[in-house]
Amino acid sequence: MTVMNGHDRVRAVQWQGDHLRLLDQRLLPQHEAWIECRTAREVAGAIRDLAVRGAPAIGLAAAWGAVLAARSGMAGFGTELAMLRRARPTAVNLMWALDRMAAAAHAGRDLAVEAQTIQDEDLAANRHMGDLGAALLEPGVGVLTHCNTGSLATAGFGTALGVIRAGVAGGRIAKVYAGETRPWLQGARLTMWELMRDGIDATLIADSAAAHLMRSGAVQWVIVGADRIAANGDTANKIGTYALAIAARHHGVRFMVVAPAATVDMATATGAAIAIELRDGDELLTWAGQRHVVAGAHALNPVFDVTPAALIDAIVTERGVIASPDAQRMRSLFGDRDA
Repeated sequence: MTVMNGHDRVRAVQWQGDHLRLLDQRLLPQHEAWIECRTAREVAGAIRDLAVRGAPAIGLAAAWGAVLAARSGMAGFGTELAMLRRARPTAVNLMWALDRMAAAAHAGRDLAVEAQTIQDEDLAANRHMGDLGAALLEPGVGVLTHCNTGSLATAGFGTALGVIRAGVAGGRIAKVYAGETRPWLQGARLTMWELMRDGIDATLIADSAAAHLMRSGAVQWVIVGADRIAANGDTANKIGTYALAIAARHHGVRFMVVAPAATVDMATATGAAIAIELRDGDELLTWAGQRHVVAGAHALNPVFDVTPAALIDAIVTERGVIASPDAQRMRSLFGDRDA
């Protein structure tokens, strides 16, 4: 396994024995503030309001939310889980974690132990995916990433950002670029914060500069995460990912999706069946509480899009790498899961 040279220092989801502590990602990088969640309702609010985000981290927070729900009384446990499930509709990790916690409760297992196991498994999976993804990179490449897929979005180390961490540590990546990721600027605020904190040199670009960067020859790989991967390899991820995949194919740049097996949804045949979350248009019309668009204007704010499998060169999970994913190759690795 690659030695990470300290490039893994952030833990954004922390169980404190009787409550959940979450790093409030809405305030980064200006402020490092923590939210103390003592009820499942408070966890659901943190997920819904993007204080915690990133598909794996959402699942982890929900698992600990289930622990809090059980400790407040099993009579309302199912209702509390349903509330957590409604917090974000697109990320399958949320549903997967809650289903696993419900099964653990039904079997009489210790829910705190189950949630900690989920968290430990995610960290181990991320480190393994880092090695698998980095092995696909030719030495000296430039990479572009989108949104935030690092320790803030996971139990630690990250998915796509984990590949970048492993690639930098192994000497395979010469240059890292991060897209700003409108409208919440997760790339600018969070990914750059993580990389700088870990001593990894990176350059920020406007989202609209990506195709220009690819044309210049500075980037050989785009590496992104996923919020849901359908049975045919179609992938839902942060809005703008689809445009990056189209530009990458046109410019001969390779495209990698990195996500844990829990993100794979074999019950969803294609990306057309994935529910795309629409958030309030005010997220586009305002910034820092101030409106910057003319009064009366409307905004459409889908926060995910679907990249067709045909535009993806490799899907990396802890189970292995799927090159040129399609339904048959997905079944070969995930055929034992419910379809």
